[in-house]
Amino acid sequence: MAPLELRVPHSLSREEIHRRIDAGLARARAEYESQIGPIEAEWVDPDRMTVGLSVMGMRFNGQIETSDKEVLVKVQLPGMASLFAGRIRQGIEEQLGGLLAGPTV
Repeated sequence: MAPLELRVPHSLSREEIHRRIDAGLARARAEYESQIGPIEAEWVDPDRMTVGLSVMGMRFNGQIETSDKEVLVKVQLPGMASLFAGRIRQGIEEQLGGLLAGPTV
């Protein structure tokens, strides 16, 4: 397994980060679970969520850590998925960056 780590800056409160991440997960589940299966996610403490899913027979496990200035995403990429690490990183940055961008609603 190859590790992938990225940081996305933000200027939001902890509550707003949680709300946006939870809303993003709800949308991802609604859109993708019928194709890939369950997306497991759980806040294990106020600043850390564990995430897991399987895609095309490959298991992806990771965690999301929040702080006052950034969100840190760590994902263990299974063997063949490491060949696509750049595309995976870009997709996470775009999705998470979009979630965290903009004013508090």
